[in-house]
Amino acid sequence: MGNPIHSEIDFDADGRQVGYLRLPHSVHRSAYGWLPIPIGSVRNGAGPTVLLMAGNHGDEYEGQVLVSQLLREIEPQWVRGQLIFLPMANFPAAEAGLRVSPLDGGNLNRSFPGDPQGTPTAMIADYIEHTLLARAQYLVDLHSGGSSLLYHGANMLAIEPRDAEENARLRTLLAAFGLPRAFLHAPNPVHSATAARRQGALSIVTELGGGGVVQARLLREAREGLLHLLGAIGVLHGPLVPARPPGETHFYRVAGAPHYVYASERGVYEPLVELGEQVSAGQPAARIHFPDTPLKPPITVAFAAAGEVVCQRAMAAVQRGDCLFHLAQPDER
Repeated sequence: MGNPIHSEIDFDADGRQVGYLRLPHSVHRSAYGWLPIPIGSVRNGAGPTVLLMAGNHGDEYEGQVLVSQLLREIEPQWVRGQLIFLPMANFPAAEAGLRVSPLDGGNLNRSFPGDPQGTPTAMIADYIEHTLLARAQYLVDLHSGGSSLLYHGANMLAIEPRDAEENARLRTLLAAFGLPRAFLHAPNPVHSATAARRQGALSIVTELGGGGVVQARLLREAREGLLHLLGAIGVLHGPLVPARPPGETHFYRVAGAPHYVYASERGVYEPLVELGEQVSAGQPAARIHFPDTPLKPPITVAFAAAGEVVCQRAMAAVQRGDCLFHLAQPDER
């Protein structure tokens, strides 16, 4: 059986269209109801297709604002090809302002390739991968740190390229976006970026600030970079395309587990370093305090590797297993 999600818009039609993906959802208050996932398309003849996605995690707001804004502002005559806009990809999570769906606990960016007959989150993942990404040559998935994490400024992520040709293409695209940092990481089969790769599309994922807020400077920087990228791809021309990217991109590599620091106990964490700081292996990262047991001394957790602090936990209260810091190392190859 196919995916039951039905689109109100015709992806093969030129012009601007806005509507909903209807995901059937039968509940007590609405036996024959459906969930309204916002979707838009601006299409004008032949050319590349780019999927602009936000709300993959529902508590990450910068991308939701930016995708909605560009859907309103980009005129069809400025497009060569197609832009598909998905501002609230995991709509139940985005509507609730949660990282995961309140309907099924589903984390969309841990759900690809999905299941057309599964839970709501699994059905959304299947539709994105096998309907939307199957049409696209590029994916831009706009993330931020959400409620629990705070990234150092505006960043990009991309999967490690498979060969020299893909490396050259990917680094050209990342430089055209022009955000300060680009992290290269190993593929994860359940992420949107790997879903795009399975469908033959190149992907760029952003991490823009976080902390459950929208920072005006980061939003402006991401908007300028995204518009310049769309111009470099050739899908967009006209007055919105900047003459140059917002800045120079520096490349970093994430070395897996050694680049993450986790809470070892439940308590209140005190960071001992700042975002953007260079740290060394063995350096103290944070102290965890126990206000409910005032005479118990705090414990110290340390970095396992050297690198730059690019992300830290936004909330002071922690439980064992919560991520406190994320590092990356420069890679200018």
